[in-house]
Amino acid sequence: MSYEFKGYVFRIGGGNDKQGFPMKQGILSNQRVRLLFKKGMSCYRERRSGCRKRKSVRGCIVGPDLAVLSLVLVKKGAEEIPGLTDDNKPRRLGPKRASNIRKLFGLEKKDDVRQFVVRREVKEGKKSKAPKIQRLITPQLLQRKRYFKAQTRKRMEAGKQMKVEYMKRVAEYRQEQKEARAAEVAKKKKEKK
Repeated sequence: MSYEFKGYVFRIGGGNDKQGFPMKQGILSNQRVRLLFKKGMSCYRERRSGCRKRKSVRGCIVGPDLAVLSLVLVKKGAEEIPGLTDDNKPRRLGPKRASNIRKLFGLEKKDDVRQFVVRREVKEGKKSKAPKIQRLITPQLLQRKRYFKAQTRKRMEAGKQMKVEYMKRVAEYRQEQKEARAAEVAKKKKEKK
């Protein structure tokens, strides 16, 4: 690397060799290998569900046959790199999750998060867009939670009641069976006499 990158630390993010085969992490060689790929593996997009495919990929060790090497800036050096570190671009979107909005603005639990959402201007008109806040505790949500809990409690109580009734009915049935058996035995004894 040239002197302008003095003090900079980069992490290798990937790359392609001269024939266009991508580097794959975890393959400790500096040449091409043919691997059987399945869903979820890098360097492979499943076309049909359950399909596996054998493909050529290049190992993750850097060599002279690489055409492109992707680098990630880990530590900044002494000098600025034009087009990379000299300009500071603001983040396009603000946080979406309620707890992250609270953290950004240093809010308390009782503060209304909806007042602090980062809105962005839409280019066509003078409208502004705000994201839907996730994990926001609203009275509606609490009511829904209470309703579901009440439903569960009601089901449990109904189940207990049904069980009591069932056990009662089973006891009655057993008593009836016992009486019927006793009557049958008595009848047989009478016949013998």
